[in-house]
Amino acid sequence: MLFAGVTLFFISCEKVKDLPYNKLGNPVTLTPSATTVTPTAGDSTKTVLTLNWSFPNYATDSANMKYVVEIDSTGRNFAKEVTKTITKNLSTTFTGRDLNTLLLNYGYSVGTPVKLDIRVTSSYANNNEKYISNVVQVTVTPFADPSKLVTEKTTVTGTLATASQHSNTFTWSPAFPGYTGTVTYIIQYDSAGKNFVSPQVVANAGGASVYTKSMTQAEMNTTAINSGIPIDTKTGKVEYRVKATTASGAVAYSNVVNVTITTYIPILRFYLPGSYQVASGYGPNDWDPTTAPELIRDLRSAVFNSMYYTYIFLPAGAQFKVTQGRSWDVNYGGTGGTLAANGANFSVTNAGVYRVTIDLNTMKYDIKQGRMGLVGDAIPGNNWTPGAVFPASQMAFLGTNKFLGVDSLVAGGWKMIDNDQWNNGSNAADETRSYGSTGPSGSTMEVNGANFPNITTAATYRVIWDGTNVDNIKYEISHGLRVVGNFQGWDPSTATPMAYSGNGKWTITMTLPAGDFKFVSADGWVFNYGGTGGKISRDGPNLNVAAGTYTITVDEYNQTYTIL
Repeated sequence: MLFAGVTLFFISCEKVKDLPYNKLGNPVTLTPSATTVTPTAGDSTKTVLTLNWSFPNYATDSANMKYVVEIDSTGRNFAKEVTKTITKNLSTTFTGRDLNTLLLNYGYSVGTPVKLDIRVTSSYANNNEKYISNVVQVTVTPFADPSKLVTEKTTVTGTLATASQHSNTFTWSPAFPGYTGTVTYIIQYDSAGKNFVSPQVVANAGGASVYTKSMTQAEMNTTAINSGIPIDTKTGKVEYRVKATTASGAVAYSNVVNVTITTYIPILRFYLPGSYQVASGYGPNDWDPTTAPELIRDLRSAVFNSMYYTYIFLPAGAQFKVTQGRSWDVNYGGTGGTLAANGANFSVTNAGVYRVTIDLNTMKYDIKQGRMGLVGDAIPGNNWTPGAVFPASQMAFLGTNKFLGVDSLVAGGWKMIDNDQWNNGSNAADETRSYGSTGPSGSTMEVNGANFPNITTAATYRVIWDGTNVDNIKYEISHGLRVVGNFQGWDPSTATPMAYSGNGKWTITMTLPAGDFKFVSADGWVFNYGGTGGKISRDGPNLNVAAGTYTITVDEYNQTYTIL
């Protein structure tokens, strides 16, 4: 029995030795196809890196083996690894875009080489028996992976009458495909051949994850003019491209498309939003372009659609900016006389009337005292000397872009001027502006233009500088005020004259029957005042009194009246 047992033991040992051995496997050896990879946009869909590894010797079918490729930037010990899982195969490939996306998502910049650590973890399909390979290092340089830009039209023409109509649409594909962060787009443009050395940006175009921009005739016309194409039916070519920027700062520029544009003369409008608006009666909110006062367009050809200005009262400490149109899309501020898009707020220290000027050609601005006065040999003692205008013949400020002066004038020539010296012909933002016109009262004025028609008869005159219609600054000149009413048939020619007592005040003492009356220019109904509550207003409501004798005073400089 003992012999039989020993024999059986040895036989059993021999049988175990002959059974198949279930191996636990071993780490693979990883080998990259290259240690330096510098792909370009043309390599986006091409294989630029292949990783190969050895067989792990697991005792199972290869379909039951799993490999996890782990990639991270060198030095992080795979703390922020990106993984790719492969089954069965002993290799994997990466396109240029695969590697580019990985690096951009890490936040690396285009054009900067980055060292990557790569390894492979092998295991059974159920994750048992994991082994980590050797670590290989591959240097990869991210590249710009731009949008593809397409223009709807390559030739456009606009007119002022159809400026708001559709002109062209730009569309583009997403840049940096596969990037998981935010990509922001803007459209840049420049005249053809300048290679975008100083590109400008299409206003209100692009943004985050936006891939189209529809543009009106006015918008296309603006890009042409800003690119230097002459205004008014002149044709030139403008280049456009899309600049894409990732959240981490990587930048890519699309292909360039060209559009040939025939220009027309536009009307650009500028406004003055600021901290003063509520206090000055310009809307319910400060810093609101929709209710801000509009600047006057200087119509001189040398500064057309370039120079804009206004005469306005600003309270102490007021801050403000200038916007193109009634939105913040295009706005200007500045410091030290230099105008800048999206620049610092303008400001004034003291309350007062100011002349605010911007010049888009020279990118300059000017803020100075706002005033107006009479100059010429029709003004006694002046003899065309601007230095003698203020304060002797200074006009009263009635409100934004409006002045009124009452003065005793003699026969001779005259103009209005806003400084104590003549303009120097510079057409600069800070130059003096004088005003004249060859037309009669009510005509449009020209900046630094011809003299007004001569005064022929010495008398007391009321002179108005009126820019309340920013499209037509005009002047008015008339004789003194009279009282007209139903008591004399509302006839200005037979109305009772008021006496001028200086400082814009007209006075009369007279007996009136019960009824309505107004104040009218001696030149007729071309100008009249009504009023209510002690305030006069042009073309305002009739005043009314009971029968009696009254002393009536009209203060044109302060726009008030009293009836005592």
